[in-house]
Amino acid sequence: MVLGGAFALCLAAGCSQNPYLAGPGAYPMPSTPMTPPVTGQAVNPADSQLAELNRRVQLLDDNNRQLHTQLAQSEQQAQVYREELDLVRRQLADTTRQLETASIAAREAQNTVRGFQASTQLRGGASIQPNTNLNQLASRLNLGGLPVRQDGDRVRIAIPSDQLFAPGTAQLIPQAAQVLDPVAAQLRSVFPRQRIGIEGYTDNAQAFAGGAAASHQLASAQASAVLDLLTRRAGMPLGQFFIVAQGANQPAQSNASAAGRAANRRIELVIYPETF
Repeated sequence: MVLGGAFALCLAAGCSQNPYLAGPGAYPMPSTPMTPPVTGQAVNPADSQLAELNRRVQLLDDNNRQLHTQLAQSEQQAQVYREELDLVRRQLADTTRQLETASIAAREAQNTVRGFQASTQLRGGASIQPNTNLNQLASRLNLGGLPVRQDGDRVRIAIPSDQLFAPGTAQLIPQAAQVLDPVAAQLRSVFPRQRIGIEGYTDNAQAFAGGAAASHQLASAQASAVLDLLTRRAGMPLGQFFIVAQGANQPAQSNASAAGRAANRRIELVIYPETF
């Protein structure tokens, strides 16, 4: 080869320098070591901060989603608690109405017992005996068309509630006094000492709307309103009366018709043979 021959000639001629090393006119070799080439770009501090901020924002987003999930779960649980509380409140209201009805019935029973006991009490050293001639006395009543009937040893006077109260309430209407004042006058004249029960009746509409408790409450409130008028306005003795809330019990007619329901809405004044 030519290169090999040249190298051999150089050796034979006593060449002391490498023909590939620098010589006159040759490209000079660097006198200092060369810097190794850069393999990557320098990291920008602003980019590092931005990456850290992005990481923190991501963490906040994750926490926010978790909080929203927990909030939704808490709201669902709160709704369950609210529904349970409403149920308990309704149950308490029903229980309260039942207790009120039982209390009203107990008071009425006590009033009835006291009324019957009054017939055996001694007044002025004489035992008061029941008046057994009520039917004869009842024939003297003139009540302007209000029905009067004998019921065993008692006399019943029926007064339509529609002539006394605003519909479905115990609020006396102005015309109520015109109806009850003549009745009070007749009772004071004919039965001045007889025990008188004031019984309140309703139709079945009130029972359907609010249950038996509501029906009895309305009947009791209406009977109490009549008692108040007879004693305060007409001046009859409070001890002569007691009230009984019958509600929708013992309808006078069928509730299937409007006329029947109207007949069932009534106040009955029940005159007993016992005296007070």
